[in-house]
Amino acid sequence: MSLSTNILYYGKEHALPDQIPLRAGPLTMIYENGDLRYIKLGEKEIVRRLYVAIRDRNWSTAANALSNVQMAIAEDAFHISYDCVNQLGDIDFAWHGDLRGDANGLITCRLEGAARSTFLRNRIGFCLLHASTIAGAAAQIEHVDGSTEESVFPVHIAPQHVINGEIKPVAPFNEMRAVAHEIVPGVWAEVRFDGEIFEMEDQRNWTDASYKTYGTPLRLPFPATVQAGTPIQQTVTIKLLNSQWSRANEGDAAGATAVAFTIGDKAQPLPKIGLGIASHGEPLREQEIARLQALHLSHLRVDLHLGTTTYAAELRRATQEARALGVELEVALHLTANAEAELAALTSLLWQIKPPIGTWLVFQDQEKSTSAQWVKLARTALESYAPSAQIGAGTNIYFTELNRGRPEIAALDVVAYSINPQVHAFDNASLVETLAAQGATASSARQFCGELPLIVSPITLQPRFNPNATGPEPEPKPGELPSQIDPRQMSLFGAGWTLGSLKYLAECGEVASVTYYETTGWRGVMETAQGSALPAQFRSIAGGVFPVYHLLAAVGEFVGGTVRQGTSSEPLHVDGLVLAKDQRTRILLANFTAQAQQVTLHGVTGNVQARILDETNVAAAMEAPEAFATQPSEVLAADAPVLTLRPFALAVLDIVN
Repeated sequence: MSLSTNILYYGKEHALPDQIPLRAGPLTMIYENGDLRYIKLGEKEIVRRLYVAIRDRNWSTAANALSNVQMAIAEDAFHISYDCVNQLGDIDFAWHGDLRGDANGLITCRLEGAARSTFLRNRIGFCLLHASTIAGAAAQIEHVDGSTEESVFPVHIAPQHVINGEIKPVAPFNEMRAVAHEIVPGVWAEVRFDGEIFEMEDQRNWTDASYKTYGTPLRLPFPATVQAGTPIQQTVTIKLLNSQWSRANEGDAAGATAVAFTIGDKAQPLPKIGLGIASHGEPLREQEIARLQALHLSHLRVDLHLGTTTYAAELRRATQEARALGVELEVALHLTANAEAELAALTSLLWQIKPPIGTWLVFQDQEKSTSAQWVKLARTALESYAPSAQIGAGTNIYFTELNRGRPEIAALDVVAYSINPQVHAFDNASLVETLAAQGATASSARQFCGELPLIVSPITLQPRFNPNATGPEPEPKPGELPSQIDPRQMSLFGAGWTLGSLKYLAECGEVASVTYYETTGWRGVMETAQGSALPAQFRSIAGGVFPVYHLLAAVGEFVGGTVRQGTSSEPLHVDGLVLAKDQRTRILLANFTAQAQQVTLHGVTGNVQARILDETNVAAAMEAPEAFATQPSEVLAADAPVLTLRPFALAVLDIVN
């Protein structure tokens, strides 16, 4: 199958939205598809994103469909307006957006709209993100009653508590009319809200690298009914509270032409890496087994729902595949209220099948974070079969559930939670922003998990299910991909995102084991021999591998090694993972953008041999991965190693002393 450049880049034919640079006096930013992103004063980011979200009763987001976009852009001011319609299920909402920035640094954003149908919504209106890089910054909050408070943005991830059925935001960032924070000593930026009561949550709970301010307060019942004809108007203004700032203070942020990537000395153990067994249910073929063996995996994850009649077959298939690969099983047990009988039946089955168990993860269907009683039941039932196996729990959902339902660590050998980057936003840039927050989840978990090993499992591009739905989840329409599938799984971007995920989880030094994706299929690291079931929506090469396979193969050679700290000057554009083992050092770099990026390496001693996976060779590498693994390397100059990465390219750099 011939794959277009965009499919190879990010799995879809359509072009990415234009990013238009804007200026409002001393403030710079990007306009993209109705949103303002990366509002900065010099190199200091003030606001990561300002956008409008309409979310239905299941927290699904109704996409923005823009029209009549009008732009007047000057050197230090702008005025952009557009019309927008949001439609999803019974939601039909139309509105006009107006974005203005003046030469004094004042940004004013207005929304004026009306419901064209009667619908249920959980949220409607502006959302504003402050980047998590301001953790610990001083803040001033003005409440709707006129009172003011001083605080700081949380350093460790603030839990989203549920008290008497009411979800609590980050205190005291609630009932807000305005919030200001210190950018640099003596210079503050203020965000002011009108048309709704706003509050803040720590979005790092879901691996968004931001603090999100939104309306309506979650203390009010939801979903709420919006009657047809209901008008909605909101305004957000952003301004500096110190007018002495001038362009002379801004530095040379716009003058940089290359990304600097610097290798540090600090090192952490490389976590164990595993995959999930394929959810399509087909057994591994001989060629697939051989290719998976080349990844040097630690384990396979299998989910056993003990209240069903099908889990025995799943365990048998997982056992066969684990034995073929020479790995252990990470078994996620999903218990019902009849857990004691279910565990007794499982124990009998274990002695028949004899699976190689490395870890048990215990979950209960009615609990988002597992309580100790279920772990104790499982330990009593299972310990005799595999005495050396670790028994753990935590949550099968997002870190936020672990953070607010903190486990009884005395009952556990390990603590587990899962990650996906698409709870709130879905575009490439937003997915890249989540990477740094993954390490923050582990560092925050360490604050309440003692010295227990942390397991992040599974890590997927899409949510596997909606844990917060207040109604039935819709079935995909004919010809549509299931909600668990992301076409970027088979793309260069998918490989780059996985590199960043592993980098931050490993560099934080808190994570013992990670489980990514699945073995085969459109949620895996390679396509099945039959190929995609929906080739128009998920383009792939039947029997081929995905670029993420080549990433994991490059990492797999360093099993048992360490991860050294690597720092990018532009981590949202290019980032990297540094591996070391037995006097060998390997740098893996990913370009997250649709533009070529020049990268200069610092802290490198010795010659650098480079193999690059990009649009020129990735299709061939997907079809014949064994040939790509042996292709010749390019040698970079030792005194000043510089390389150019094409859009979404992945580079494997070996330092030769």
